[in-house]
Amino acid sequence: MEEKLEINAANSIDIFGQFDVFLKKIERSFGINVVTRDGNVILKGENPGLRRGRATIETLYELSKRGSEITERDVDYAIAMSLEEQQSEILNIDKELICHTISGKPVKPKTLGQKQYVDLIKNNMIVFGMGPAGTGKTYLAMAMAITAFRNGEVERIILTRPAIEAGEKLGFLPGDLQSKVDPYLRPLYDALYQIMGGETFQKNMEKGLIEVAPLAYMRGRTLDNAYIILDEAQNTTPAQMKMFLTRIGFGSKVVVTGDASQKDLAPGTKSGLDVAIKVLKNVEGIGFINLTSKDVVRHPLVQKIVTAYEQYEKRENNRKK
Repeated sequence: MEEKLEINAANSIDIFGQFDVFLKKIERSFGINVVTRDGNVILKGENPGLRRGRATIETLYELSKRGSEITERDVDYAIAMSLEEQQSEILNIDKELICHTISGKPVKPKTLGQKQYVDLIKNNMIVFGMGPAGTGKTYLAMAMAITAFRNGEVERIILTRPAIEAGEKLGFLPGDLQSKVDPYLRPLYDALYQIMGGETFQKNMEKGLIEVAPLAYMRGRTLDNAYIILDEAQNTTPAQMKMFLTRIGFGSKVVVTGDASQKDLAPGTKSGLDVAIKVLKNVEGIGFINLTSKDVVRHPLVQKIVTAYEQYEKRENNRKK
């Protein structure tokens, strides 16, 4: 069987990748042959591969026409969604613009899981976002916080995470207390700089409108009219999590992010994130979402690493049973 598509030459390079690397991946995934000639794309193969291959290319073409930069991750996700007959969902996801970075790059959810995460944040006062590294838990929450701050929905942004040593000790690090904990807060600073810009960030930081601090600094405070993000929540103790959640005041919104597979707590210590999920799962106004390896938006190799670890841990758990 054979089908023909008309694609603008300006978009074809973006869709098919340098040296047609994306195109070859689409051919392998669906068992089809694709030939490009004079602005026409000719697909040859058998259904359902032919139909799914065409749907994948059409989806990527539409994304390219909207100005989205097509990456290998986008191609992989479009292929996966076509195999699940959900390729149209990608175009709905792409409509969800949160904000732009300082360089003008649009910040959008990239997967169905990320879209659900953003919707939960919009509709709930407190959201728990769980998932492996690279799923955009912190970055999307940061983008939502900055957008709310710019729109005057909140008066300040508070970013916090527990200063748990991942194999190192705070006491051996040079400098005063702030210098010791800053490395643990660096991912939060990086996201702020990228979206807001260094100069704007510094000005708001000096005015006290943006605060980046260890979780211990939250004790004894009431946080009104603020957008609060607790990152790396799997490293909180139950007492710390309770302390944090009871700081929330009127007009505030809270996002708690964590990855249960990367705990740095002492052996035998319960995670405050695990306890909070059990205690609060039926409380109205609190949303929960578990992002998966399908939602990883870093380099495709990261997705493979996360999946490999998930499979290994599943086998180990089954073996112990």
